[in-house]
Amino acid sequence: MSSPVALRQEALRRAMQADGLDAILLNPGPSLPYLTDLHFHISERPVVFGLSLSGTPTITVPGLEAQKLEHAAFALQTVTYTEDVSKWGDAFREGLSQLRLSDGARVGIEPRSLRVLELRFIEQALPGVELVSCEEAIASLRSRKDQSEIDQMKEAVRMAQAALDATLPHVKVGVSEREISGRLIANLLAEGSGGELPFQPIIAFGANSANPHAVPTDYLAQEGDLILFDWGANNNGYFSDLTRTFALGEPTDRCRAIFHAVADANKAGREIAGPGVQAGAIDEAARSTIVSRGFGEFFTHRTGHGLGLEVHEEPYIRDGNTQILEEGMTFTVEPGIYLPGEGGVRIEDDVVITADGAISLSDYDRALRILPA
Repeated sequence: MSSPVALRQEALRRAMQADGLDAILLNPGPSLPYLTDLHFHISERPVVFGLSLSGTPTITVPGLEAQKLEHAAFALQTVTYTEDVSKWGDAFREGLSQLRLSDGARVGIEPRSLRVLELRFIEQALPGVELVSCEEAIASLRSRKDQSEIDQMKEAVRMAQAALDATLPHVKVGVSEREISGRLIANLLAEGSGGELPFQPIIAFGANSANPHAVPTDYLAQEGDLILFDWGANNNGYFSDLTRTFALGEPTDRCRAIFHAVADANKAGREIAGPGVQAGAIDEAARSTIVSRGFGEFFTHRTGHGLGLEVHEEPYIRDGNTQILEEGMTFTVEPGIYLPGEGGVRIEDDVVITADGAISLSDYDRALRILPA
């Protein structure tokens, strides 16, 4: 039986052929382990993997990384280089020549991931090729998760939810956003999350919660504050991304109103999701709910984004996106309302499209919870 990465490479070759690509080139980033099960960090030493429509893939790596290639699950042509920077260009010319590309060949790259460092070596080694984006071809594979990937993400959700449970008892009047952020991160690691979190948790109290991408500060929680957590865990490279909002003591009537509007919008977005539905329809369902309550101008971002090996990937749940959702696609549903100077509410779940609908991988209580001050 072929290995998962071999099957993914064959699927990518079919997508490449459909897009008129002769080869793809990748540097370290989420797509490389997805297609090879090889893990490299971005560093001052460049790495380039190449896959053509036929033939054996190639990779050019620093010599100190060569041991990682010994147990590759597929045939691989390897070129290594030493610390002598003057010889690196020769190594990349040798490695990329193995793809046997003719002048005018169309070679796919990921513009959002490819660094100038690797790009310059590629241009020197393959001066006659045309470099074009292959992000659509790769996204067509990565956006449709198999069951093993969904299971990984479900565990990342469990880690995140358990870490929040362990953190909430420490939220009291007089505690700072920074202190709670530190506790949450420690609890994520204790639950088994990888140290490279999807993102720095957003912990925002009171008026700070009206900033969708707030950064934890030294602000001290006060009675009546809204308490917003946006956080996630890393399970073997697969991410969760959740948001819940609480009240520290009794909130104002206006804060209660926006909470219930957001909760209903979250529910509307999740309920309309399913195979064959346009991504933009989820945004419309959530947004129209908030607009109907009179808070439309305070919902200032898209309703969600794809999730997996990256915290933001395809499909994007935004107005006007006609992409059709398919079984295995995973994404967030995260409507929010942000009242400047008062506070904000966001409720975010991780959703996966099934054969006949959609399910939420996250099940943390979405009702308004009032924390003791």
